[in-house]
Amino acid sequence: MLTPAAPLKNLNTFALSAYATQVVSVESVSALTAAWNEAKASNQPVLLLGKGSNVLFIEDFSGTVLLNRIKGIQCREDDTAWYLHVGAGENWHQLVCYSLQQQMAGLENLALIPGCVGSAPIQNIGAYGVELQKVCEYVDLLDLNTGEVRRLLAEDCAFGYRDSIFKHRYGEGFAIVAVGIKLNKDWKPTLGYGDLTRLNPSTVTAREIFDSVCAMRRSKLPDPNVTGNAGSFFKNPIVSAEKAAEILRTYPTAPHYPQADNSVKLAAGWLIDQCSLKGHRIGGAAVHQQQALVLINLDDASSQDIVDLASHVRQQVALKFAVWLEPEVRFIAASGEVNAVESLS
Repeated sequence: MLTPAAPLKNLNTFALSAYATQVVSVESVSALTAAWNEAKASNQPVLLLGKGSNVLFIEDFSGTVLLNRIKGIQCREDDTAWYLHVGAGENWHQLVCYSLQQQMAGLENLALIPGCVGSAPIQNIGAYGVELQKVCEYVDLLDLNTGEVRRLLAEDCAFGYRDSIFKHRYGEGFAIVAVGIKLNKDWKPTLGYGDLTRLNPSTVTAREIFDSVCAMRRSKLPDPNVTGNAGSFFKNPIVSAEKAAEILRTYPTAPHYPQADNSVKLAAGWLIDQCSLKGHRIGGAAVHQQQALVLINLDDASSQDIVDLASHVRQQVALKFAVWLEPEVRFIAASGEVNAVESLS
């Protein structure tokens, strides 16, 4: 086995000191396929990485990290919509900014979500009432073993809450190389969350929503360029209507969002906050003081510090509410991604 030697500290937003055997940046489908085949010929594990904004390296990676930097934005339109074909290596927030600069509304609620465009379908990213699946038309998927690119339409992506087919069927051996975005010209604002509820739906502009979302995120969430973090560490749990009613009897003002299937989404940050965990620290890791949903690298934290803190948070919420939080962040071990829940058990 080759000795890990390439530092990953600047390639993960937790800014954890981890290493890989080598790091290779690629800017085309052919380069991505070639780098994959070369690593596989050496019997090395391979990790595809965008901006490292949703990963936790729990140990050094004993293989090749491929940085997907395939760029490019192509746009066309018809009478009803704009259609964007976006390279997987494009920065997501910069795409949101670009769309608004071109007077194309629809992505404004998803401003300031860190990471690359290619990572967006995997998690079905979402914020303030909008998920990627609302605007995704297709995903171009590369079979790294054959070099063939297949287009999956949005209805074939099995999008769910922070979930998609790419987490289950198209993991090892596949890479997202482009995403198709459809923005309807018959735009309707989504104003159901946070400060957006104060905006007037009959007069509000996409730019005003964008500005409000950016202000909310900056006021609550730490800048990963200053304080290492991966954004929301846990998913908002979805529970039965009966479980939600039980919690609401004791906490009638608890944030809750009924779902179409009669289940109820709870706010993980609120649950953590009720356990008085803001600021709680283990080693160099801490729960953020302003947003309990965010775990931070406060002072040269180790991977184990983050894992221990996340485990403690889960246990405290389970003790108080009998609700088990699941990590949104992907856990990466020596040979690749591992089950995050099992890592915290």
